[in-house]
Amino acid sequence: MTASSQPTAPQDIILEDFETKHRSGPWLNRFVFALSIFLAVAHIYINTIATLPELWVSAFHFAGFGILCALLIPANPKWRDSKVALFFDSAIVLALISMVLYIVFFEDALYARGVTFNTSDWIVSSIAVLLSLELIRRTSGWFIPFLIIVALTYVVLWGRWLGGMFNFPGLSVETLLYRSFFSTDGMFGSISRISWSFVFMFILFGAFLVKSGAGDFIIDLSRSLASKMIGGPGFVAVLGSGLMGSVSGSSVANTVSTGVITIPLMRRAGFPARFAAGVEAAASTGGQLMPPVMGAGAFIMASYTQVSYVTIISVAAIPALLYFLSVSFFVRVEAKRSKVIATESDDAVNISQVLKDGWHHVVPLGVLVTLLVQGFTPTYAAGISILAVIAASFLSSKHRMGPAAILDAMAQGAKNMSTTAVLLVGIGLVVNVISTTGVGNTFSLLITNWAGGSLFFTIVLVAIASLILGMGLPVTASYIVLGTLSAPALFNLIAESQLLDMMASGSLPEAASAVFMLVDPSAIASLAQGMPMEQAQALLAQVPNDFKSMLMDQALGAQSVAM
Repeated sequence: MTASSQPTAPQDIILEDFETKHRSGPWLNRFVFALSIFLAVAHIYINTIATLPELWVSAFHFAGFGILCALLIPANPKWRDSKVALFFDSAIVLALISMVLYIVFFEDALYARGVTFNTSDWIVSSIAVLLSLELIRRTSGWFIPFLIIVALTYVVLWGRWLGGMFNFPGLSVETLLYRSFFSTDGMFGSISRISWSFVFMFILFGAFLVKSGAGDFIIDLSRSLASKMIGGPGFVAVLGSGLMGSVSGSSVANTVSTGVITIPLMRRAGFPARFAAGVEAAASTGGQLMPPVMGAGAFIMASYTQVSYVTIISVAAIPALLYFLSVSFFVRVEAKRSKVIATESDDAVNISQVLKDGWHHVVPLGVLVTLLVQGFTPTYAAGISILAVIAASFLSSKHRMGPAAILDAMAQGAKNMSTTAVLLVGIGLVVNVISTTGVGNTFSLLITNWAGGSLFFTIVLVAIASLILGMGLPVTASYIVLGTLSAPALFNLIAESQLLDMMASGSLPEAASAVFMLVDPSAIASLAQGMPMEQAQALLAQVPNDFKSMLMDQALGAQSVAM
């Protein structure tokens, strides 16, 4: 029996998980389904036609997916369908709706008062922050809300008690709430904008692909290629998760959609249960690294670095392949140790038949990559690729996407986006604190001092910090926090390295050489001809920090800014 003939398809299992695991009641399921479709249509409209204020869109984005989270995930599993849960979640829904309406109708009144809070401003902004904490707690646990609370209280309370580099005199609670809620630096800042544009469109694209039958095609293709090898079911999990990750960009959706097939396969083949689960978890997590549809972190990276998404996915290809190759090595070693042998399974699939039935699933991915390479924006490329999925589905007789399937894909895409949306909005609070207090620059100076100015050791320290943060934060949140804290250090060291190379080769521009007149006028002649690297390092060390940024701008110009 092939994967496509399983009693329950992977995408149906995801839908079942959302509809029955957390709540019961047909009225709620119908409401959630309708709300999900509305959010999908609204976001498509926002990303293609509408010209609305970004603050309004971000608030709507947070409120809409916050309502989904409140309805799908109870505050406490023990409550589930109790009247207490219904009352609590109804209050959250009303508060989220009121928050959006307040921003739309009363934002101008705040500026008319000279950005002075009245009672309603205090109430709405405070409740919005609390709602963010509660929704993230439901979806991701206590660690991220705790991190947000620590960051917010640092600004208004305990930062002034610290000594040394991390001392911060503090801001008023009113200023903090304004920057967190009404400005484009906090909850509804650049990260939220990336969430409702790039991230949502690609998650929706992945949902359409899965609904069109691409998930079944990927599983069948993986089994046809790897099932006859020693430890084949383990390789099926690795290959299937890698291919599924290339279209979903979500480790959770990847695990749910492939794990229900690959884990039982591995256990029947003789792999220990814990190892089978570990392989599926590791392989599915790597799906976020696999181009062309990567996780939300890739879009954050493109926005932060101003590097095109095409460049990021092309650079990510080799590390992604190495990651899955390393997981495959562990599968091979465990297969030898556990004496797992290659077997002819009763439900083996023929690769030629798989390719004949599912070749059309490659068409939307080809359209996506082509549009990205041609220079179209990721949102436009994702939108056209969604249309390509629908069109390509009619090349098959099994998974043609009619109106019902299109609506179901929209609903599933919105549901898959709900946890990511509230997380990214909440992480904006931490980023706001880092930029407001200057902790990012302080942390970067600390890393530079510990590394002794060495770029290699700086990268090692950043890698260690990434490992530690990754133990408690999802990939996207970990990248945002670490990137905000460590990027200045890496930028300065890379820029200094390029500057030293120019000084040693004698290619330093005259405008930049003039800065050294303030330090050592006798060195100007040597700079024009080039100097030993040791002499260049000693000369650069004499430049005051206040002049180094000006020197880098003069020497590196647009390259410095782009980095």
